[in-house]
Amino acid sequence: MVKVSLKDGSVMEVEKGTSIIDVAKKISEGLARVATCGEVNGQVKDLRFELNEDCNLVIHTFQDDDEEGKKAYWHTTSHIMAQAIKRLYKDVKLTIGPAIENGFYYDFDTDKHFSEEDFEKIEEEMKKIIKEDLPIEKFTLSREEAIKFMEEHDEPYKIELIGDIPEGDEISFYKQGEFVDLCAGPHLMSTGKVKVVKLLSASGAYWRGNEKNKMLQRVYGISFPKKSQLDDYLKLLEEAKERDHRKLGKELDLFMTHELVGAGLPMYLPDGATIRRILERYIQDKEIELGYKHVYTPSLANVELYKTSGHWDHYKEDMFPAMKMDNEEMVLRPMNCPHHMLIYKNKLHSYRDLPIRIGELAHDFRYEASGSVCGLERVREMCQNDAHLFVRPDQIKDEVGKVINLIFEVYQKDFGFPASAFKFRLSLRDKKNVEKYIDNDEMWETAESQLRQILKELNIDFYEAEGEAAFYGPKIDIQIRTALNHDVTIPTCQLDFALPERFDLTYVGEDGKQHRPVVIHRAILGSSDRFMAFLLEETKGALPLWVAPTQAKVLPISDAQVEYAKKIEEKYRKAKIRVEVDDRNEKIGYKIREAQLKKTPYMLVVGDKEVNSNTVSVRSRKEGDIGAVDVDEFLARMEKEIADKVR
Repeated sequence: MVKVSLKDGSVMEVEKGTSIIDVAKKISEGLARVATCGEVNGQVKDLRFELNEDCNLVIHTFQDDDEEGKKAYWHTTSHIMAQAIKRLYKDVKLTIGPAIENGFYYDFDTDKHFSEEDFEKIEEEMKKIIKEDLPIEKFTLSREEAIKFMEEHDEPYKIELIGDIPEGDEISFYKQGEFVDLCAGPHLMSTGKVKVVKLLSASGAYWRGNEKNKMLQRVYGISFPKKSQLDDYLKLLEEAKERDHRKLGKELDLFMTHELVGAGLPMYLPDGATIRRILERYIQDKEIELGYKHVYTPSLANVELYKTSGHWDHYKEDMFPAMKMDNEEMVLRPMNCPHHMLIYKNKLHSYRDLPIRIGELAHDFRYEASGSVCGLERVREMCQNDAHLFVRPDQIKDEVGKVINLIFEVYQKDFGFPASAFKFRLSLRDKKNVEKYIDNDEMWETAESQLRQILKELNIDFYEAEGEAAFYGPKIDIQIRTALNHDVTIPTCQLDFALPERFDLTYVGEDGKQHRPVVIHRAILGSSDRFMAFLLEETKGALPLWVAPTQAKVLPISDAQVEYAKKIEEKYRKAKIRVEVDDRNEKIGYKIREAQLKKTPYMLVVGDKEVNSNTVSVRSRKEGDIGAVDVDEFLARMEKEIADKVR
């Protein structure tokens, strides 16, 4: 007999060789019907996997919080889609078809460009395959057999993938009807387990993401156990379109791109530049209050700087190529930390000087593929709200705590995100992939255990994620649940024992001897660009008054009130209110509608009545018509709303 420890803590005894699906049936027929895969001792397996020794077992289903359960469901649907496309278009060659965060895709080598009309035909064929309820069967082959098998099926991409599988690893295939695919799984028990499918889009994608390779056709899709879930998802997609910062950026005249400048290099228009300036001044003022010293450092440096820091060995693929200049090789910087290490090292420090907090709004450069850049969210040049804290070991907990408090103050107090929107992730190195990281086991163990202990002492709930650390040290990633129910990571706090060692940083301790400081890397807004994209999507472009590029529009009904409107504009501008007069020869209704489309917080309508009473007729973006208010009284109201950062 085999002892199976279940998620609820209970232990079930079953005969050796019992499959996961049979265990699910023993628990309940209902669970067996909705089960998608299992997790045995932390490894995800098919439901058909047999248990031959004592183990821990988690049975996954398609639920909102069950990522593995949804992945198995969506991965199976990607095979159903591939089978349907192979039935309809015989000459298509298969590549890969993974599950992704929301749904799945499959890449095909074909000269055909899939259209909406094709989607309808493919979906109909997928429904037939689902109705056929084909059993999904797994089988394995030796390397030679696998290559021969794929040669017989004329699948050259699969042969290439087989060549990448390490010696000794299992080479597995999944069969459903006439369709066979090289795949590690897991998959559902049959095609009939998938209920509702929808193809969403198609795009070009280079084989293996390399622009030197052939362009493939990538088809995206989604599937659910219930039609109501699909309906909800499609509504969410429509909401996402309305919130897309690229769409909002165009509608609100915030930023633009141009092919003569290049992909991933947005240009900020006046209103977008205003928003960015407000955000950057805001965070710098916060940091100054907390004792940060701000610096300016160059956007490029000698390659030797990044060899010293370790970026050249561990981050080179994400950096722009080096430029030869005289006797130097120069490179655009991907990060600011190496420069800040040298600023610290510029003078001797005593233990009394620490902590030293160096901050900068610095331009960094990442060698992003043209296909992956996206508006302000993913760019090739970014402005980082970066800082490095040089601390004694006994100051680590206090300084990390202050960083976390600053994050809460910015995101919860000033921008109004609820505490429930935050998740803390302790990002650790992947011990199975050590070449990605600076090689120092003792340093990693110390840094990871210290961050873990700090989070516990601060009573912060967190989860751990292997493989998410920076190459030089572990970090705390604060993930924020967005309006579209996505988790985004913007603020981070990283602990680093490696760079102080590599740059030979020291301070004179109380004992008169040389000691090594610890560096805390932290970002609050992340990059100005990405934070702005995030904020636009969270607010649908209706930014809080204190951030809005134009806080009020003064709208004269006719030319007779333009002079009065200009006087209001002058008064408000002297009070640091961002106000504009719309004195165009247009009807007042047109001016109001345009101000509303630009999501202006306040519209101040002035006619003869307002001129005679020294008032403005206020229309609020949030509240609608407020009515006539004294000019000075409304100015005071706006000043208070801005000071209080009312949302």
